[in-house]
Amino acid sequence: MIRALAVGGLCLLMQAALAQTVPEPDDYRMDHYRAPVPGSLTGGTTIGPEEAYALWEAGTAGFIDVLPQAPKPSNLPEGTIWRDKPRQSIPGAIWLPNVGYGAIAEETAKYFREGLETATGGDVSHPVVIFCLEDCWMSWNAARRAVEWGYTDVYWLPEGTDGWQLWDYPLERLEPAPGQPQTGG
Repeated sequence: MIRALAVGGLCLLMQAALAQTVPEPDDYRMDHYRAPVPGSLTGGTTIGPEEAYALWEAGTAGFIDVLPQAPKPSNLPEGTIWRDKPRQSIPGAIWLPNVGYGAIAEETAKYFREGLETATGGDVSHPVVIFCLEDCWMSWNAARRAVEWGYTDVYWLPEGTDGWQLWDYPLERLEPAPGQPQTGG
């Protein structure tokens, strides 16, 4: 039993070490979005759940959730009931699904820009926290894009709502922000 616990603990340490060694890429991540992420974001600030919670409590930052939303399949048999998976997220966050892909259509970029403007009051120096789930490149891509668009106080929460929930911080059900394009990329 002790040996099994030791091996399990070693595996967790190795996973943690691997996650810290993921290099920050020179460009957007284009595939395999659920994988270990880097520990940094050039031009932005990487934060954990405790720092994000402090910003949330102070009300000094806008929060943007970029978790993708699966589209309704076009080939569903007639009469099939489709229900979107509910999104439990950080209270007050703006949910902008599908803006974190490596390449996005102009319509999706416009949707993201409008969401950033809403979250920051149109002030590119207003703090904004961008997140998804743990080990989700969508949030890294979206945060990088915000930095490239001139936002100067971008916080990236790589642990996303998984880390937020682990600390037992509050969650609420979100709906996508209005104007969501019908396709993700």
